[in-house]
Amino acid sequence: MIHLKKIPGPILIFLGALCLSFGGIIVKSFEGATEWQILFWRQFFFAITVAVYLAFVYKRNFFSIFYKSGIPGFIAGLFLSLGFASYVFAMYYTTVANTLFIITTETIFLAFFGYIFLKEKISLITFISILLGMSGVLLIVGSSLTIQSSEQFFGNIVAFVMPVSFAILIIIVRKYPNVDMVPAQFTAGIFAAFIGYFVADKLLISPNDLFLAFLAGFFQIGFGFILITVGSRTTPAAVVGVLMLTEAVFGPLWAWLFINEIPPITVIIGGGIIIFAILFEFVLNKKNST
Repeated sequence: MIHLKKIPGPILIFLGALCLSFGGIIVKSFEGATEWQILFWRQFFFAITVAVYLAFVYKRNFFSIFYKSGIPGFIAGLFLSLGFASYVFAMYYTTVANTLFIITTETIFLAFFGYIFLKEKISLITFISILLGMSGVLLIVGSSLTIQSSEQFFGNIVAFVMPVSFAILIIIVRKYPNVDMVPAQFTAGIFAAFIGYFVADKLLISPNDLFLAFLAGFFQIGFGFILITVGSRTTPAAVVGVLMLTEAVFGPLWAWLFINEIPPITVIIGGGIIIFAILFEFVLNKKNST
């Protein structure tokens, strides 16, 4: 893991988004745990994963790296913890497709925040790919975001907290590229775990649910957010947003294959448009850089 910085940022972000795409089927597979129990144990194992990574990379400087991340790291962790809580809540009450395609609005927030706070100009290629990707999202949302109950409606609304919090995290990472923001992931995990701890009636869950929580904390968001945070240090914010659309494509696919949550044909078409947008971004920007 210490050699992650040698891997191109876009590749790390793509792999991280692929890890995140398994979140829906993991949350939907819990037997009887409440959303707050899931949040606590998921973030508990996530915090441990990040701590092990930091200990491996920084060794004796483990504690000093938190000091170096300073106020920006603390703020990033605080906002991300709210995103973690909203993700679990939304997945618990609405569909995987609805949640993930709402999260893709992070593309808009990233491009907008990047322009406002980082003065990052959006290239024509990236702008077109964003339009293509978001047109796919709009096609999907227009057909799949149907209101079946007040709980699902609330779940859809809460889901919007995640793209805003993620965009804030990436902007802070880009604003302070020489500061390792992985400690902010640990802070976020601890904050989110505390939210679950204080809201949940009890923490005891079945062995099956405990394993799923470990899988979510260690693999899905543990590896996912570490890869994305490291990769974002060398990748423009707008490009990060386009690559993160990968999660919205594969997440519903896993839900379709493993838990029989079948999306309508418009979701498949919209996903195809998003994939094309990602390939468009990769191929043309690569040509311009050579």
